[in-house]
Amino acid sequence: MKYSVIALDLDGTLTNHEKEVTPRTRQVLMQAMDEGATVVLASGRPTYGIEPVAHCLELEKRGGYILSYNGGKIVDWQTKEEIYAKQLPAEVVPQLHEYARRTGHALLGYKGNDIVTERPDDPYVLEEARINKMPVCGVECLLDHLDPHPTKLLLTGHPDDMVRAEAELSNQFADRMDVFRSAPFFVELVPKGIDKARSLARLLARLNRSAADLIAFGDGYNDLSMLRYAGMGVAMANAAPEVRAEADFVTASNEEDGVALGIERFVLANDC
Repeated sequence: MKYSVIALDLDGTLTNHEKEVTPRTRQVLMQAMDEGATVVLASGRPTYGIEPVAHCLELEKRGGYILSYNGGKIVDWQTKEEIYAKQLPAEVVPQLHEYARRTGHALLGYKGNDIVTERPDDPYVLEEARINKMPVCGVECLLDHLDPHPTKLLLTGHPDDMVRAEAELSNQFADRMDVFRSAPFFVELVPKGIDKARSLARLLARLNRSAADLIAFGDGYNDLSMLRYAGMGVAMANAAPEVRAEADFVTASNEEDGVALGIERFVLANDC
């Protein structure tokens, strides 16, 4: 098996528009795991939001890993061991809160199994809740309900506003955290040096594997690092043009079992 580790983005990649793994894609992934492949679910979602997909693929029985918060946390899903975690510095949290209030954008965090925000009716907050199947808890002051060192915060708003916010926050916090869009209406606020590629490198070292053993599938800007890093980077047909341009191969869309087609072509067809 040339590519023995399979890293999968979720939204727009592994799951369809209903946020589900299709029976065909599930079957192909099960076959790959039966033949020795290791599956890593690599998403910007919080860990809780990835759990249903991990359960669908039986990672708690078969073994596999959850890489959540765009790489801010890695969990061995069979043993539930937290392999790696990194948090935002405490001093940036109130500054981000002030920025969100001043610009009128929604800022949200995660507490237990809930999304917490001062703007629970914001349509983009509700989209994050839908994606992760998490309830939204409206609060008067977000700072009173966040961990002092959160793994990730999310700023949401109209896509045009998020382009500007990404640039402003990247400039203001360049030395303290990383800022990038994972969707046109989402700006991810994560610890400095966190991305999917770096966290996958940590995991591969633990597994005594290298980037040459890795095939990665993605569709978003936050997938670019792992598509570039992997021995085989596969973009979905529905990916942004910039993402498709960086990939080694472009498969079918997430609505057409593109992950299954890629695994059949590059993993199962290369058994030796």
